[in-house]
Amino acid sequence: MTDAQQASRRQPQAGDADGAAREPALEDAQGDRIVAHEDHLAALEAVLMVAEEPVTPAELAEALALAEHQVVVLLDELRLEADGARGGRERGFELREVAGGYRYYSRPRYADQVSAFVLGGQTSRLSQAALETVAIIAYRQPASRSQIAAVRGVSVDGVIRTLVARGLVDTVGTDPVTGATQYVTTSLLLEKLGLDSLDQLPQLSPHLPGIEAVGEADGAVADGLSGEG
Repeated sequence: MTDAQQASRRQPQAGDADGAAREPALEDAQGDRIVAHEDHLAALEAVLMVAEEPVTPAELAEALALAEHQVVVLLDELRLEADGARGGRERGFELREVAGGYRYYSRPRYADQVSAFVLGGQTSRLSQAALETVAIIAYRQPASRSQIAAVRGVSVDGVIRTLVARGLVDTVGTDPVTGATQYVTTSLLLEKLGLDSLDQLPQLSPHLPGIEAVGEADGAVADGLSGEG
């Protein structure tokens, strides 16, 4: 063997300078850059951490600018990592495949601790945001988060979690068109309000402006806009 061959054999392999094999980089869907495998894992984990509902591989692929089959591989790796399957610590949460999508959930064996935390302050009064949200659901049910948010003009994710945790609101399947989770009020809410049924809720029409008032308001807005500039 020549000196050049011996020197070549002594050279470390690419990506293995520290003596340990590293995961290969993945090319994004546009093909214009190479991102480290760990970066893709971290980005996918970040998206899943804020997901309120299961997210499909196609939706995740779009968010990460990756091919769907690459996302599936990354999802499996995150699941194994959370389960401690590769010698690491098992996490208090797990990655589940639910209804064709993926989402992080707390592990069932920690349900008592999670419930104690979530329900710890349930005897306190509802916030104004919670009151507005439960009122919208009561009058428009079943209603999805996006429909409720459209009425309130702000995100309702945290408020919905609070209402569900207190037993005032519950899920009732999904919208047949959008697939979004729908929410309805519970019998506990009726009990708290002292009502026998939703039919006893106050009518909204007396509290809404009449057609004449709406017309006058529209005219005033139009006049104001025409006077600008």
